[in-house]
Amino acid sequence: MATENHGDAVLEAEKSKLKPPPMFKVILLNDDFTPMEFVVAVLQTFFSKNREQATQIMLKVHKEGMGVCGIYPSDVAAAKVEQVVAFARQHQHPLQCVMEKT
Repeated sequence: MATENHGDAVLEAEKSKLKPPPMFKVILLNDDFTPMEFVVAVLQTFFSKNREQATQIMLKVHKEGMGVCGIYPSDVAAAKVEQVVAFARQHQHPLQCVMEKT
């Protein structure tokens, strides 16, 4: 550590420990009305999944009730949730997208 002498006081530089930001899972929730192809398109468009990855996540949502689209810092996760919900409403689908702390 670096030290400086200022008269009678000695100051020591202290290294601050930065914690990584908390991460959040972005999750799609199943419903009985949103077409599977629309869910695949959402995953490709907003989460940069290829067709195979998007289809696997969509099937998980369909069979298990939910599927993780990705893990992001808080602000990115919130933006993705907002974009997906707005896009779904624009296309008149009730698709729900939420975020959950990891």
